Amino acid sequence: MDQKKRKVTIVGAGAVGSTFAYALAQSGFADEIAITDMNKNFAEGQAMDLVHGLPFLPQVDIHAGGQEDYHDSDIIVITAGAKQQPGETRIDLLKRNAAIIETIAKDIAASGCKGVMLLVSNPVDILTKVAQEASGWDCGRVIGSGTVLDTARFRYVLSKECDVDARNIHGYILGEHGDSEFAAWSMTSIAGRRVDEYCQSGSHKSGIHFDKEKIIDDVRHSAYHIIDYKGSTYFAVGLALTRIAGAILRNERSILSVSMTLNGEFGLKDVCLSVPCIVGRSGVEQIIEGELPADEQAALESSAQRLKEALASIR
Repeated sequence: MDQKKRKVTIVGAGAVGSTFAYALAQSGFADEIAITDMNKNFAEGQAMDLVHGLPFLPQVDIHAGGQEDYHDSDIIVITAGAKQQPGETRIDLLKRNAAIIETIAKDIAASGCKGVMLLVSNPVDILTKVAQEASGWDCGRVIGSGTVLDTARFRYVLSKECDVDARNIHGYILGEHGDSEFAAWSMTSIAGRRVDEYCQSGSHKSGIHFDKEKIIDDVRHSAYHIIDYKGSTYFAVGLALTRIAGAILRNERSILSVSMTLNGEFGLKDVCLSVPCIVGRSGVEQIIEGELPADEQAALESSAQRLKEALASIR
């Protein structure tokens, strides 16, 4: 990967794609950002709106593009997808989106791109699996945003419960990016101490006894609340994508709960979901595998089964 010209192509110029472009442009991680969309005028408008802010940004080339931008991209971020139509079932929508993602993934593979494909379109775990199979790429090069955002929401909720900076809380939401996701409490810590121990040992002056089920319920349903209030979510996911892109473009080898296809890790095969992964220049470079407590392993297996059933429903 050429670090002198770090290029990101965004497929889909809607709310998520454009917000990601906005956050990425401010980060300084990318030297070039190409914005593509089926509606070329829309992509042109989004790019034009962004370039008018260039005097206030780190040096970056932002432009509307097309499939010709795939070839030399370090990351191609796919946010495109169809919206559910009146009377359309979830499975019908999933089939339409799977067909869209399959076409995009094949076009990217045909371009000779040597970079990483990052899926955002929902349901992200299933569509990441579709893209990986359609492209024929190694599993580590086709990843989904997974539960990176859910993990951020988890850390935020815990920060309020424990009265500690969210950046100093370590933990992960694993499994499906959806209703079967779960908190890996066995991996959750503050200042190197298990969160239960920290909160109940007097480290916090009042002592804290929080409701774990309420916390994970808040995390699972936060997106629904935002959608009820404002129609869609895009600010936090734009920041989450910038975090993932930064790990790839700067070869950070950061540990993130991205979604990727498992091949025996955690006892699971042929399913795409989120587990802790080392993310660097080539995508997922290593899965951090360990023995989970029985309840968390069961939750991971249940999430995997749910995803396999959904994938089977469109095949």
